[in-house]
Order: sequence, then structure tokens, then C-alpha cells
Amino acid sequence: MTAYFISGIGADDRMFTHIRPPEGYQAAHIHWIPPQKNEALGAYASRLIAQIDTSEPFVLIGLSLGGIMAVEIAKRIAPQCTIIISSIPLSAHLPPYFKVAGQLGLGRIIPAALLKAATSVKHFLTMKTPANRRLIQSVIWSGDDKFIHWALNAVLEWNNTEIPSPLYHVHGARDEVFPIGFTQPTHIIPKAGHMFLLSRPEEVNNLLRVLLPTVSPQNAPSPA
Repeated sequence: MTAYFISGIGADDRMFTHIRPPEGYQAAHIHWIPPQKNEALGAYASRLIAQIDTSEPFVLIGLSLGGIMAVEIAKRIAPQCTIIISSIPLSAHLPPYFKVAGQLGLGRIIPAALLKAATSVKHFLTMKTPANRRLIQSVIWSGDDKFIHWALNAVLEWNNTEIPSPLYHVHGARDEVFPIGFTQPTHIIPKAGHMFLLSRPEEVNNLLRVLLPTVSPQNAPSPA
């Protein structure tokens, strides 16, 4: 079975460097495409579906913005399950200050370079290993400014009241982007921040082995 991974805002598949799907799964990555002018998250997610082979069973795994996209995609097609990491399934789970920023239209005026700089400093100070520091810095600064600017505004204007089923929500107890007090995860990683996917990947890999549907040997993909 194919596990489709969707990364976070301005990021790419390198965020899943340490993640290993269980036996019987092959990993594929959904890549960001240029957004259309004033395109809503739901409409954008509909266009991402073209990267998914819907003729075969599949699962969706999304990180941060990718989790929101996974929810929107799962509302339109039928994955075996959806797993969101460091994300939220409903727009009502956005922190109040996100909503205020959306009402003020800040997503349209905050420069992407400023967001990159702030995120870069934060992760430089919090990432414990040099390898992860180098990785996150490279991911941040290679992100497309136009996409980041669109995505930030689209999230602030996002409106969703539907949770596709089955959905599993893995969240850090100390997530600083989507604080846990505003959302209701199914699985909590103690003392973890927003980027535990990089810093504590084995805990994620262990969870994937538990959460993902079992693939029987006869249905497992053949070795390449």
C-alpha cells in the first residue's frame, strides 16, 4: 500500500528523512504546486489529488500544513486512514491569535523572508543535533516565498468543520505553532514541540506501525 506524505508550509519531503513506513508500505511524496490567485485551501487540495493513484488503497500522512491538506484531500477521496502530525483537523482549532491575524489581513502583508528568519532562529536554538540543524535550515531557506505567503493567508482564512474518518492526530504536548490546548489529538508525544518529527522520529515510526492498516503479504508491494 502507498503512504502519501505531505510536508509543512514552505518545506519538502526532507522533513520525513527519518520516517520509515511499516513493512508492506511504500512511501510517496505529494509535492507543492503553484497556487492560483486567491485560491482557497480546499480548492488547492483538490488539485493535489492528481498526484495520488486512487485506483489502489492508500493512506495520507501530513505534517503541519500538510496535515490540513491531508484533511481536505480525505474529505474528497477515500484513504484507508489519515494521519496528521503537528497539525489540526478543524479550523476551530486555530489559536485565537491566528483568527485575529486573519481578520486583520496580516497574512497578506507579512513578508515571507521575515517568517523564514524567525523560524530559522527558533529552530537553530531548539534543534539538538547539528545534522538536524543543518537540515531544517536548508529546508527553511529553500522554501518558495510566493507559496509561503499564499499558504499563510490561506490557513488564516481556512474554514472546515468536517473530520474525515478514520483520522489519527499525533501532536506534541509543547507544540508552539498549534498549542495543544486548542486542539484534541488522539495521540500525544510528551514534552515534544512542533518539530518532533525530526527530533524524535522513532516514536513516530513506532506509532505508524500501530496506526496504519495491516497489509497482508500477498498485497504488499513487490521489491524494486
